[in-house]
Amino acid sequence: MTQIFHADQIKQMVDQLDVTDLLEEGFVAYSQNRVIVPPVGELIFEKPPGDTHIKYGYIKDDAFFVIKIASGFYENYKLDLPTGSGLMLLFSQKTGMLESILIDEGYLTDIRTAVAGKIVAKYLAPKNIKGIGVFGTGVQGRMQVQYLKTISDCKKIVVWGQASDDFDSFRLEMEKLGYDVQTTTATEDVTDKCNLIITATPSRTPLIRADQLMPGTHITAMGSDTAEKQELESQILQQADIVVADSIEQCMTRGEIYQAMKTNQITKKEVVELGNIITDPQLRRQTDQQLTVADLTGVAVQDIQIAKAVYQAFLEAGNDFKKE
Repeated sequence: MTQIFHADQIKQMVDQLDVTDLLEEGFVAYSQNRVIVPPVGELIFEKPPGDTHIKYGYIKDDAFFVIKIASGFYENYKLDLPTGSGLMLLFSQKTGMLESILIDEGYLTDIRTAVAGKIVAKYLAPKNIKGIGVFGTGVQGRMQVQYLKTISDCKKIVVWGQASDDFDSFRLEMEKLGYDVQTTTATEDVTDKCNLIITATPSRTPLIRADQLMPGTHITAMGSDTAEKQELESQILQQADIVVADSIEQCMTRGEIYQAMKTNQITKKEVVELGNIITDPQLRRQTDQQLTVADLTGVAVQDIQIAKAVYQAFLEAGNDFKKE
């Protein structure tokens, strides 16, 4: 019988799990060609602006395969609704039977994306983090910061945004966690004070110019997950000492790397995949003067790993979590 779990149950379970190692293993497996991931399926909407992604795949010789549907509708705040929604479907690789439906409402996508940001910072962030810059005041901007707490003890945040109401809620939430928060509508305030920058917006025009960045800056760019979006001026990637893709194949069709390749400012051979960064210390940041960029477009292996972990945790918990 297919087991169904809802968002409140999933959130409670995920709070008890650390999926960092599992996601690292997934990225490594992907870079070692042990994962089958077809091209992303997507729907792009104009009025209102939004997108729906279908990501799916399997790890060879694994127990399950996973299909994930996730949506982002960026004006939902006008309706007092969350921006993201979605679910994950977990199937047996042996029988093709649907084992579980995880109605996570986009929560697992948020978690696995934040954990990917943590992994990237672990290998690419400068040792001396002067400030954490955040472009975007939404859920992902907040979660990215929170997941950095085991990587850095830096408590200074400069957040860029456009809506004062978002500023207020962002500041309140982060200050409760012990962060010192400055809000701004000027991008230079972020780049002048921060050498670890997270971009988490649906912007279709670059927010950061190459001449703004201080030496040694690391950027985790995760908002540009379609061919239409772009948060970084492509010259940033051209000037970077290290450019990392979660998936080179996927980043050639979407995200910051795609935008830079379109204008011939970077080539495929200049990009290294995250799974290889994890296994080879020589590919990681070597000095605090290097400019590094990670382009996170979101890969199905992340969904596979987190869905498996959550489902297995539910099975082990047994009757402690009611199933439908």
